[in-house]
Amino acid sequence: MSSTDTLTPSQTSTKAQVLDATTHANIHDKLARALGIKTAQVNAFVKLYDEGATVPFIARYRKEKTQDLDDAQLRALEKSLNYERDMATRRLKITELLSAQGNLTDELQSRIDNATSKLELEDIYLPYRPRRRSPAAKARAAGLDVAAQAVLNQEITPTDALADYQVQSTITDESGNEIEVDFSDIEKQLAGVQAIIVDEWTQALDLLDNLRSGFAKTASIVSSVASDEKREVGEKFKDYFEHSESLARLPNHRLLAMLRGRQENVLGLKIEGEDSPFIEKIIKHFDVDTKAPDARQEFLAEAATSLWKDKWRPHIEHRLLTEKRLTAESDAIDVFANNLQHLLMSAPAGRKVILGVDPGIRHGVKMAIVDAQGHVMLDGEDKPVVATVYPFAPDNKMTEAKVVIDKLLSTYNVDLVAIGNGTASRETDAMIKEILAANDALKAKAVIVNESGASVYSASELASDELANMDVSVRGAVSIARRLQDPLSELVKVDPKAIGVGQYQHDVNQTQLADSLDKVTQDSVNAVGVDVNTASPAILAHIAGLNKNVAQQIVTYRKEHGAFDSRESLKNVPRLGAKTFEQAAGFLRVHGGSNPLDATGVHPESYALVDSLLAQTGKALPEVIGNDGVLNSIDTTALAANDDNISVKAIIEELAKPARDPRPEFKTANFRDDVNSIKDLTEGMQLEGVVTNVTAFGCFVDVGVHQDGLVHISQMANDFVADPMNRVKPGDIISVRVIAIDEKRGRIGFSMKPEAEKSVRPAVKPTAANTGNDEKASRPRINHTNSSRSNDSRPAADKRPSKPKRQDSSNRNSNERSKAPRAEKAEAPVKLGTLGALLQEAGVTKNKK
Repeated sequence: MSSTDTLTPSQTSTKAQVLDATTHANIHDKLARALGIKTAQVNAFVKLYDEGATVPFIARYRKEKTQDLDDAQLRALEKSLNYERDMATRRLKITELLSAQGNLTDELQSRIDNATSKLELEDIYLPYRPRRRSPAAKARAAGLDVAAQAVLNQEITPTDALADYQVQSTITDESGNEIEVDFSDIEKQLAGVQAIIVDEWTQALDLLDNLRSGFAKTASIVSSVASDEKREVGEKFKDYFEHSESLARLPNHRLLAMLRGRQENVLGLKIEGEDSPFIEKIIKHFDVDTKAPDARQEFLAEAATSLWKDKWRPHIEHRLLTEKRLTAESDAIDVFANNLQHLLMSAPAGRKVILGVDPGIRHGVKMAIVDAQGHVMLDGEDKPVVATVYPFAPDNKMTEAKVVIDKLLSTYNVDLVAIGNGTASRETDAMIKEILAANDALKAKAVIVNESGASVYSASELASDELANMDVSVRGAVSIARRLQDPLSELVKVDPKAIGVGQYQHDVNQTQLADSLDKVTQDSVNAVGVDVNTASPAILAHIAGLNKNVAQQIVTYRKEHGAFDSRESLKNVPRLGAKTFEQAAGFLRVHGGSNPLDATGVHPESYALVDSLLAQTGKALPEVIGNDGVLNSIDTTALAANDDNISVKAIIEELAKPARDPRPEFKTANFRDDVNSIKDLTEGMQLEGVVTNVTAFGCFVDVGVHQDGLVHISQMANDFVADPMNRVKPGDIISVRVIAIDEKRGRIGFSMKPEAEKSVRPAVKPTAANTGNDEKASRPRINHTNSSRSNDSRPAADKRPSKPKRQDSSNRNSNERSKAPRAEKAEAPVKLGTLGALLQEAGVTKNKK
C-alpha cells in the first residue's frame, strides 16, 4: 500500500500476526459453524479483510470469492472474527503468565482453550493474578503458609499449628520490598492462616462454576430509592423505588433503566440470594465435615463461609450483573443500529422543488426553498429564497403569512412542502393545507418530516460551510427540505445520536455504539451509491475506502477543477491511492461523463469484461444499458469473471438496471385533519400513522398529535408475536385503533388488530403505561419498506416530552417507557384491557414486595 493511500490493514491483522496457523484455522472453523457457512467462505473473507478490503466492497464486488455472502453475513463475520482474535490473543497471554508462574496444568489449559467469553477467561486467571498486598499474600510473606498447610492436611488444631510460629521482625514481599503487617497476636495469625486457606480454595474453578450456575437460577435483583430526598427529583424512576424480580428473567430494558437510576444516584441496586446452600456445597467439596479435631473443623467451616461471602459471592454477583449488562447494551446498540438503518434507507421524494418549513411560535415559522438538486434557490438578486412568518400567537399575523407562503409556492413552482414535526407542526400543516385548498393553481403537497437533529446540523461546522450566507435559524428549514428530498444524504450530516431512534444510548459502551452506527451508515450509503459531483463531504466519508480527509480532498478538488468527467479522473485527487480507488470507485457515480459505465454500479476493474459483452452484441454501450432483450441474448458461457471477482451474471444484471436505488417507493401517511392533539382522540377511533420506534414490547406510532402511542406486542396481531421487529419497522405506515387514552400523562394505547377480532375486556383508563417515544419527538411520516430486521430482543424505549422541541434531547427520561405500571393500591386487582395490564402481561412491570 502506498504512503498516499488512506486505507490501513484491519486493526485485527496485527493481532492475527501473533497467532499461529492452527489457531487461525480453529477460529475460522468455529466461525463457520456458528454462522452456518463454509470454512472456505470464512477463509476468503479473512484474506480480503486482512488485505484492507471493506465489507461493502467485498459484499458487492467479491461475491465470487466469498460464494455470495451478503453484507449482513459479512458484518456478523467481521464482528465475530475480531472478537475471536481478541480472545485468542488473551488466551495466549494468560497461558504464558500461568506457565511462567509454574501454575499451568492440563486442566487449566483445557479450561482456557474452552472458554467462550472474555469474562470467563478472566475468571480462570483471577485466582492466579499476582496480588502482593492481599491478606493471603501478606500472610505468606510472614511465613504463615506452613501453619495453613498443617491445618489443611493434618489432624491438628489451628492453635497447635501455630505453636512453633515465630513472629518476624521484618516482612518483605517477593521483590524484597518491606511490608507493614502485624501478626503479633494469635488472632491475627489465625486470620492470616485462614486467608491463605481461602486463597488456595479459590482455585477450585469447577466448584465455582457449579455455585455460579446455581446462584444465577435463584438470585433476584432488588432496587430501592437511595433516600427519601431522591423521591421527588428521581420521580421518573419511581417504578423502581421498591422493585424485585428474578435476575435470570430480568428484561434488558429494565436492567438498563435500573442501572441509569443507580448512575444518577436515585436508586440503590443489590442482588439477593441464599447463602446456606452454597456454603454447604463448599463444605462438602472440601470434606470439611470429616475433619478432626472439632476446632479444626470449625475453623475450616469458617473459611468456607468466608470463601463464599467475602470472595465468591461478590465476584459471582459482579459477573452475573456484568454479563446481563453487556447483553443489554448489545441489544440496545442493535436496536439503535437497526432503527437507524431503516431511517437512513427511507424513501426519497427525489428531484423535486421543495419548500422546507421549520415551524415555530414565538420565533416564527422559518422557510427556505431548495431546487431539484438540493441547492437553496436564489431570487432575482441572487439571494437565497428564505422567509420567516409569524402566523401564531403572540403575533397572530396569519393573513400576512398566508400571502407570503402562497407567493413562494406560486413563484417557484414548489412540488412538495416539507414541514418539520416540532412545536406547532400540526398548526403549520393546517395553515399550509388551507393555502393549497384556496389556490387551485398550486400543485404542492404538504408532508410532515422528522426534524430530529436539524438544530444540531444548523449549528455545525458543515452547515456553516454549506450554507455560509444563511442565518443559523433558517438552515434548519433547508435541512428539513433536503431530508424529504433525500433522507440518506442529509441525515449522514447529523450525529446519529441526535436523530432520535436510539434507547439508553448514553448508558452503553460508546466505542461499540459509534462503531456499530458507523458501519450501518457505511452500508446504507454504499448500498445506494453517491453522485461524486454533488455529494457532500459528510456522505463521501462513508463510501468504502474513504475517510473524512479524503472526502474533503475530493470536494476541494471538485471546486478547483470542476466536475469529474470520469471515475478515472478521481485518481488525480491527492491522497486517493490505488487501494482506495479500488474500494471506492464502484460506489462513486459520475453522471453525464465520458463513460456511461461510470454512472452504473459496474466496477472499473470489469470494464474490459463489459467490452467483451458489447463485442457480442455489435452495439454501443448506450444501446445496451437497460435493454433486457439485448442483454439476455448474450452468450456468457465463453466468458469468465476477471480473477473470479464478480460474475458475468452480476454485471449483466447491473447493466439491465444500472445504479438501481434499493430504497422503497416514496409514500406519505394521511393524518386526519380533525385529529391534531390528544384531546381529539376517542377510544375506537381508527387512524393512519407512522411507526417511529420499535422495542422489545411493541412499537410506537405517530398519528399527528405530538405524542406517539404504543402498540403493545399483544395488540400487534391475533397470532403470537415473538419479536415486533419481524412485524413492523420505523417508517412503516400502518392503521391503528385507539384503545386507551391517558390525557393527563400524555399516554395513548393503540391496537393493530382488526376491530371485529379485538378481545372483549372491561374498558378502564390506563394506569401507568408510558407511551412516549424515546429520545425526542422524532416522528417521520415517510414510509420505508425495507426488509425486516433480525434482532432477537431490544430494550424498551423511553419517555419523551409531549410537546417536542427541536433540540438534541437524547435519552431524556429514557427509562420511563421501560418501566412497569405501579398499582395505586396493593389490594386493587389489575383489570385486563388497560394499557398497564398489557405491559404486565408481557412482563414489563415490577414485582412489588
